[in-house]
Amino acid sequence: MNALSIPLNPSLESFDLYQQQVQAIPLLTEQEEMELATKLYQDNDLNAAKKLIMSHLRLVIKIARSYSGYGLQQSDLVQEGNIGLMKAVKRFDPNRGVRLVSFAMYWIKAEIQEFVVKNWRLVKTATTKAQRKLFFNLRSMKKTLQPLKPNEITEIAKELNVKESDVREMEYRFNGNEIALDYQDNENEEDNFRPISYLKDENADPALQLIQDETERNKLDALSSALDSLDDRSKYILQSRWLSEKNTKTLHDLSKELNVSAERIRQIEQNALKKLKSLIN
Repeated sequence: MNALSIPLNPSLESFDLYQQQVQAIPLLTEQEEMELATKLYQDNDLNAAKKLIMSHLRLVIKIARSYSGYGLQQSDLVQEGNIGLMKAVKRFDPNRGVRLVSFAMYWIKAEIQEFVVKNWRLVKTATTKAQRKLFFNLRSMKKTLQPLKPNEITEIAKELNVKESDVREMEYRFNGNEIALDYQDNENEEDNFRPISYLKDENADPALQLIQDETERNKLDALSSALDSLDDRSKYILQSRWLSEKNTKTLHDLSKELNVSAERIRQIEQNALKKLKSLIN
């Protein structure tokens, strides 16, 4: 399928297909991105803009996942994020020396956050009366999309009669579980950006990092599916021995618990690991 034919407003029914199509779009090299961005910046080449947008749709999906705890449809979050991506492409200056993926994150998050705040179902994120009041008032009390400064947190907490820790927690949720590293006071958010967006990392390519993150997620999904294919005893032994964050059990612990020899536990464990390896590879 031609990448430019993929819709930017995926429906719930076709969202799985949409994700598959997006993942099939090749990423641009740094040189390709620079050439397209220059054509758009200097000549207003709309075809170049479309290619830049399409090659970064997977970034929107990745960011939208960080807002999945709000009870909203992923397709809706992605659609809003795509609007932010288009705004970023329109404003991107290739002469800044930074990749589009770094620059676009701010605009994508901003659009998703606006959608999140406006959706009434988000009241689920707050349980007490004070938290609900905080939820519906926090965004309107913030002057910009930038993180709150300590004195602003204190003022908002006092005005809404909530703890400062509650203000920090609610802002943390708004930001998709990510905290920005800088501040920029500006009334006109549409035409100003975080300085950190323009820091160039000579040792890392954000596009490659995105691929690595996606690969890691796929590996975790494969491991989960492989574990589910094991019998209950084998799965329990592996979880107790290798996947438990606390109170990892020894062979002798499991021997007593399952009423078999420690050697038998070791054999089951080894067989299960071999099966996992064959399924994942």
